[in-house]
Amino acid sequence: MHRPARRRLPRAGAAAVVHPGLVVLATLVLGGGLLTGCTADSGQSVAGQGYIAGQGTITEVAAADREDPVDLAGRTLDGERFDVADYRGQVVVVNVWGSWCPPCIAEAPALQQVWEQSEPKGVQFVGIDFRDNVDAARAHEKRFGSTYPSIDDPSGETLLQLRGTLNPRAVPSTLVLDRQGRMAARVLGQVRASTLRALVSDALGERPA
Repeated sequence: MHRPARRRLPRAGAAAVVHPGLVVLATLVLGGGLLTGCTADSGQSVAGQGYIAGQGTITEVAAADREDPVDLAGRTLDGERFDVADYRGQVVVVNVWGSWCPPCIAEAPALQQVWEQSEPKGVQFVGIDFRDNVDAARAHEKRFGSTYPSIDDPSGETLLQLRGTLNPRAVPSTLVLDRQGRMAARVLGQVRASTLRALVSDALGERPA
Protein backbone atom coordinates (compact mmCIF):
# COMPACT_ATOMS: atom_id res chain seq x y z
CA MET A 1 0.00 0.00 0.00
CA HIS A 2 1.25 3.50 -0.77
CA ARG A 3 2.85 5.28 2.14
CA PRO A 4 3.07 9.10 2.02
CA ALA A 5 6.55 10.53 1.79
CA ARG A 6 8.10 11.59 5.05
CA ARG A 7 11.28 13.22 6.24
CA ARG A 8 13.22 13.20 9.47
CA LEU A 9 13.59 16.71 10.77
CA PRO A 10 17.03 17.90 11.87
CA ARG A 11 15.54 19.77 14.82
CA ALA A 12 12.28 19.40 16.72
CA GLY A 13 11.41 23.00 15.98
CA ALA A 14 11.81 22.71 12.22
CA ALA A 15 8.87 23.15 9.89
CA ALA A 16 6.67 20.15 9.22
CA VAL A 17 6.85 18.37 5.88
CA VAL A 18 3.57 19.17 4.15
CA HIS A 19 2.22 16.97 1.40
CA PRO A 20 1.05 19.18 -1.51
CA GLY A 21 -2.42 17.63 -1.45
CA LEU A 22 -3.15 18.46 2.18
CA VAL A 23 -5.21 21.42 3.26
CA VAL A 24 -5.74 21.55 7.00
CA LEU A 25 -8.89 23.35 8.13
CA ALA A 26 -7.74 23.68 11.72
CA THR A 27 -5.78 25.91 14.07
CA LEU A 28 -4.45 25.48 17.55
CA VAL A 29 -3.88 28.87 19.16
CA LEU A 30 -1.15 28.54 21.76
CA GLY A 31 -2.61 31.30 23.88
CA GLY A 32 -5.56 29.07 24.77
CA GLY A 33 -7.51 28.64 21.55
CA LEU A 34 -9.08 25.31 20.71
CA LEU A 35 -8.72 22.91 17.84
CA THR A 36 -11.39 22.95 15.16
CA GLY A 37 -11.82 21.44 11.75
CA CYS A 38 -11.47 18.07 10.10
CA THR A 39 -9.40 16.56 7.31
CA ALA A 40 -9.81 13.46 5.19
CA ASP A 41 -7.71 11.37 2.83
CA SER A 42 -9.34 11.39 -0.59
CA GLY A 43 -8.47 14.81 -1.99
CA GLN A 44 -12.14 15.84 -2.12
CA SER A 45 -14.66 17.45 0.19
CA VAL A 46 -16.38 14.84 2.35
CA ALA A 47 -20.09 14.19 2.08
CA GLY A 48 -20.88 17.85 1.48
CA GLN A 49 -19.69 18.74 4.99
CA GLY A 50 -17.09 21.25 3.83
CA TYR A 51 -14.13 19.22 5.06
CA ILE A 52 -11.20 19.57 2.67
CA ALA A 53 -9.36 16.30 2.19
CA GLY A 54 -5.70 15.52 1.83
CA GLN A 55 -3.31 12.58 1.89
CA GLY A 56 -1.82 13.35 5.28
CA THR A 57 1.24 15.11 6.61
CA ILE A 58 3.89 13.05 8.39
CA THR A 59 6.41 14.73 10.68
CA GLU A 60 9.16 12.77 12.38
CA VAL A 61 11.80 13.95 14.84
CA ALA A 62 15.15 12.22 15.24
CA ALA A 63 15.63 10.69 18.68
CA ALA A 64 18.50 13.03 19.55
CA ASP A 65 16.37 16.10 18.82
CA ARG A 66 13.18 15.25 20.72
CA GLU A 67 11.92 17.47 23.48
CA ASP A 68 10.83 16.56 27.00
CA PRO A 69 8.24 13.82 27.64
CA VAL A 70 4.69 15.04 27.15
CA ASP A 71 2.18 15.32 29.95
CA LEU A 72 -1.24 13.94 29.07
CA ALA A 73 -3.89 12.90 31.54
CA GLY A 74 -7.66 12.88 31.86
CA ARG A 75 -10.81 10.84 32.42
CA THR A 76 -11.77 8.27 29.82
CA LEU A 77 -15.23 7.77 28.35
CA ASP A 78 -15.64 5.02 30.95
CA GLY A 79 -14.75 7.36 33.79
CA GLU A 80 -11.31 5.86 34.45
CA ARG A 81 -8.21 7.94 35.04
CA PHE A 82 -5.61 7.78 32.24
CA ASP A 83 -2.10 9.21 32.58
CA VAL A 84 0.43 8.68 29.82
CA ALA A 85 3.20 8.81 32.44
CA ASP A 86 2.04 5.38 33.60
CA TYR A 87 3.21 3.95 30.27
CA ARG A 88 6.83 5.07 30.27
CA GLY A 89 8.86 2.29 28.71
CA GLN A 90 6.16 1.62 26.14
CA VAL A 91 5.48 3.22 22.77
CA VAL A 92 2.23 5.19 23.00
CA VAL A 93 -0.06 6.16 20.11
CA VAL A 94 -2.38 9.13 20.72
CA ASN A 95 -5.27 9.65 18.30
CA VAL A 96 -7.36 12.83 18.31
CA TRP A 97 -10.86 12.08 17.02
CA GLY A 98 -14.56 12.85 17.17
CA SER A 99 -17.58 10.79 16.20
CA TRP A 100 -18.78 13.80 14.17
CA CYS A 101 -15.69 13.71 11.92
CA PRO A 102 -15.94 11.67 8.65
CA PRO A 103 -12.19 10.94 8.36
CA CYS A 104 -12.19 9.76 11.99
CA ILE A 105 -14.92 7.30 11.08
CA ALA A 106 -12.95 6.21 8.02
CA GLU A 107 -9.72 5.57 9.93
CA ALA A 108 -11.29 3.80 12.93
CA PRO A 109 -10.86 0.25 11.53
CA ALA A 110 -7.17 0.91 10.77
CA LEU A 111 -6.52 2.17 14.28
CA GLN A 112 -8.15 -0.85 15.87
CA GLN A 113 -6.27 -3.19 13.54
CA VAL A 114 -2.86 -1.72 14.37
CA TRP A 115 -3.74 -1.62 18.07
CA GLU A 116 -4.54 -5.33 18.10
CA GLN A 117 -1.34 -6.11 16.23
CA SER A 118 0.96 -3.93 18.34
CA GLU A 119 -0.42 -4.24 21.88
CA PRO A 120 1.42 -7.55 22.48
CA LYS A 121 4.67 -5.81 21.51
CA GLY A 122 4.39 -3.25 24.30
CA VAL A 123 2.38 -0.50 22.64
CA GLN A 124 -0.44 1.47 24.27
CA PHE A 125 -3.11 3.36 22.31
CA VAL A 126 -5.23 6.18 23.71
CA GLY A 127 -7.75 8.42 22.00
CA ILE A 128 -8.68 12.01 22.75
CA ASP A 129 -12.37 12.35 21.98
CA PHE A 130 -12.60 16.03 21.11
CA ARG A 131 -15.72 18.16 21.52
CA ASP A 132 -18.03 15.20 21.32
CA ASN A 133 -21.15 13.78 22.92
CA VAL A 134 -20.34 10.87 25.24
CA ASP A 135 -23.22 8.73 23.98
CA ALA A 136 -22.23 9.35 20.35
CA ALA A 137 -18.60 8.57 21.16
CA ARG A 138 -19.50 5.30 22.87
CA ALA A 139 -21.70 4.35 19.92
CA HIS A 140 -18.72 5.01 17.62
CA GLU A 141 -16.50 2.74 19.71
CA LYS A 142 -19.13 0.01 19.73
CA ARG A 143 -19.64 0.28 15.98
CA PHE A 144 -15.94 -0.21 15.23
CA GLY A 145 -15.10 -2.51 18.12
CA SER A 146 -12.58 -0.06 19.56
CA THR A 147 -11.00 -1.58 22.65
CA TYR A 148 -8.38 1.00 23.64
CA PRO A 149 -9.33 3.85 25.99
CA SER A 150 -10.24 7.37 24.92
CA ILE A 151 -10.05 10.48 27.08
CA ASP A 152 -13.26 12.50 27.11
CA ASP A 153 -12.34 16.05 26.06
CA PRO A 154 -15.57 18.05 25.51
CA SER A 155 -13.91 21.44 26.07
CA GLY A 156 -10.52 20.89 24.43
CA GLU A 157 -8.59 21.33 27.69
CA THR A 158 -6.97 17.89 27.41
CA LEU A 159 -5.78 18.61 23.90
CA LEU A 160 -4.07 21.78 25.06
CA GLN A 161 -1.77 19.64 27.20
CA LEU A 162 -0.07 18.63 23.93
CA ARG A 163 0.80 22.12 22.77
CA GLY A 164 4.44 22.49 21.85
CA THR A 165 6.58 21.94 18.79
CA LEU A 166 4.38 19.11 17.49
CA ASN A 167 0.86 20.32 18.16
CA PRO A 168 -1.89 18.26 16.60
CA ARG A 169 -3.49 20.76 14.22
CA ALA A 170 -6.32 18.76 12.72
CA VAL A 171 -9.01 16.27 13.59
CA PRO A 172 -8.00 13.54 13.16
CA SER A 173 -4.37 13.67 14.24
CA THR A 174 -2.21 10.78 15.36
CA LEU A 175 0.88 11.10 17.53
CA VAL A 176 3.51 8.46 18.28
CA LEU A 177 5.41 8.81 21.57
CA ASP A 178 8.66 6.96 22.12
CA ARG A 179 9.42 4.81 25.17
CA GLN A 180 10.44 7.92 27.10
CA GLY A 181 7.16 9.64 26.34
CA ARG A 182 8.66 12.09 23.86
CA MET A 183 6.98 13.10 20.63
CA ALA A 184 8.52 10.98 17.85
CA ALA A 185 6.04 11.36 14.98
CA ARG A 186 2.77 12.99 14.00
CA VAL A 187 0.27 12.38 11.21
CA LEU A 188 -2.17 15.17 10.38
CA GLY A 189 -5.36 13.91 8.80
CA GLN A 190 -6.59 10.37 8.25
CA VAL A 191 -3.91 7.78 8.96
CA ARG A 192 -3.51 4.57 6.98
CA ALA A 193 -2.86 1.28 8.75
CA SER A 194 0.38 0.79 6.80
CA THR A 195 1.66 4.25 7.76
CA LEU A 196 0.84 3.87 11.44
CA ARG A 197 2.24 0.36 11.54
CA ALA A 198 5.54 1.61 10.10
CA LEU A 199 5.79 4.55 12.53
CA VAL A 200 5.09 2.28 15.49
CA SER A 201 7.66 -0.22 14.21
CA ASP A 202 10.24 2.55 13.93
CA ALA A 203 9.62 3.60 17.54
CA LEU A 204 9.75 0.02 18.79
CA GLY A 205 13.02 -0.54 16.98
CA GLU A 206 14.82 2.29 18.76
CA ARG A 207 17.30 1.31 21.42
CA PRO A 208 16.33 2.42 24.92
CA ALA A 209 18.29 5.47 26.05
